[in-house]
Amino acid sequence: MTLDLIRQYYRFNTWANARILDTSALLNPDQYRAESNPSFGSIHNTLVHIMSAQWVWLSRWKGISPKSHLSPDDFSSLAALRARWDEVELDTQSFVAACTEDKLAAPLSYINPRGESFSFPLWQMMLHQVNHATQHRSEVAMILTNFDHSPGAMDFLYFLGQEAHPS
Repeated sequence: MTLDLIRQYYRFNTWANARILDTSALLNPDQYRAESNPSFGSIHNTLVHIMSAQWVWLSRWKGISPKSHLSPDDFSSLAALRARWDEVELDTQSFVAACTEDKLAAPLSYINPRGESFSFPLWQMMLHQVNHATQHRSEVAMILTNFDHSPGAMDFLYFLGQEAHPS
């Protein structure tokens, strides 16, 4: 049951990220870089944060504890960000495909950038990563909508309907 949920949630995460990225591509450069988000400044910075968090968590699940997140300055454009995100996404999907119920239930330890140690069952960390991405995608979706480029419905049940009945 947990394995099916994780796989479904990661299909949702991939779909939702693609919707946000596709819609962000409709912005002009000034809108994309505008200081429009109280959390991270621009859409660019927020997207880098979402992708970087996915990369950090994936690294932790593989036994590596990165000392920092990726920097928005490392990505000159949405295209450059998307190219890196495509790599992270492929690695994530490979990791998810290799998961088992036993692996998901096992506690996994990591060290955050402040040097603090934590341990949680893998499935909890994986749900956290998708939930975290959802929070920040929502911020970006609101900004996109304010720029007259709504990404449309982003809900999990909407995704399930689209997955079951693609148009």
